[in-house]
Amino acid sequence: MPVTLKLATSLDGRIATVAGLSRWITGDAAREAVHGLRAQHDAVLVGVSTALADDPELTVRLPGYEGPQPARVVLDSRQRLSPSSKLVKTARDIPTYVIATTDPDPALIAAGVRVITVHAVGEDRPELKTVVEALASEGLSRLFVEGGGQVAASFVRCGLVDALEWFRAPILIGGEGRPGIGALAVATLAEAPHFRRVEVREVGADLWERYARV
Repeated sequence: MPVTLKLATSLDGRIATVAGLSRWITGDAAREAVHGLRAQHDAVLVGVSTALADDPELTVRLPGYEGPQPARVVLDSRQRLSPSSKLVKTARDIPTYVIATTDPDPALIAAGVRVITVHAVGEDRPELKTVVEALASEGLSRLFVEGGGQVAASFVRCGLVDALEWFRAPILIGGEGRPGIGALAVATLAEAPHFRRVEVREVGADLWERYARV
C-alpha cells in the first residue's frame, strides 16, 4: 500500500511551540490543499496523542465536495480514544478504525468503530508493517499519514513512507518547539532516508514541497 506522509511545519521543522500550540502554523490555502490530498486517499491516519489533543474529524471539507470521505485510522495501543470524541461519534457514518495491541473495547465496538488488534513492538506500539497489511486487507489502498512527530518518525524508520507532502510556513519556532519528525537514530548521513523533490509551489504565504522516496 502506498503511504504518504503529510507535514505542516515552521521553516525549522517544528509542528508546535514548546507549550504545544500549533493552530494554525500554516495558512488557509495550505489547509485547503491538505483537504484535497485527503480526498485522494482511502484512509487518513493519526496517533492517539493527536486524536486526544485536537479531537479532529479527519474529513474532507472543501466547498462543493461530494466525493467519498476517507476512512479514519487511529494508532491507539490501549484504546484511549473517548466514545465522546468526534471520530467515535461519527464512526457509523464514516469508517473509523482503531489500531490496538489489546482486546477490543466493547464501548468502541458498540459505537461502530472497527478495532484491529496487532502485536506490539518497543514501548507497546503497534507494529506498523502489520498495520499497513491489516488496512490493505480491509480494502484500503492509499494511506495518508497526518500523525504527530513520533508517528511520522515511526513510519520513516520502518521504510514505509513513499511520498512526502511538506507544507512550510515562513516562521521560526526554535529548537524547543516540537519537531515534525521525531528521533530516527541516524548515526551517519548514509543511513539517513533519502527523498527526491518532485515539485515546489507557493500556497498563500506557505511553501508546498512534494517528495518521492529514492
